Amino acid sequence: MISVWVDVRVAFVAALLFIGALTAQASSESAKAFAIAKQNTCLGCHSSNKKIVGPSFQDIAAKYKNNPGANTLLKNKIQKGGAGSWGVVPMPANAKLSDAELSILVPWILQGAPSSD
Repeated sequence: MISVWVDVRVAFVAALLFIGALTAQASSESAKAFAIAKQNTCLGCHSSNKKIVGPSFQDIAAKYKNNPGANTLLKNKIQKGGAGSWGVVPMPANAKLSDAELSILVPWILQGAPSSD
């Protein structure tokens, strides 16, 4: 009985450490994405939870929540610019963003830009 109890405690501690590591990684990815957004002036037009010039990141996440092609769609919109999806104000192209940067930025946007405001 004692051996089973020790095994349960060890498994519980291991699970907590794993969850902590995942949380730290998610927080680190969020910080990277926020830095990319800030460096590329995304935050001049977008906010996490309110419309500025363009829609909020939370509104973008809600709009594309059930769209399996959202990741590719948003990468293209960010890199090439676009117009008409959110009104008459066009979004300028951000062609200087690398695919690696977009691969960090877009999932963060699709999560509603956690920890950005």
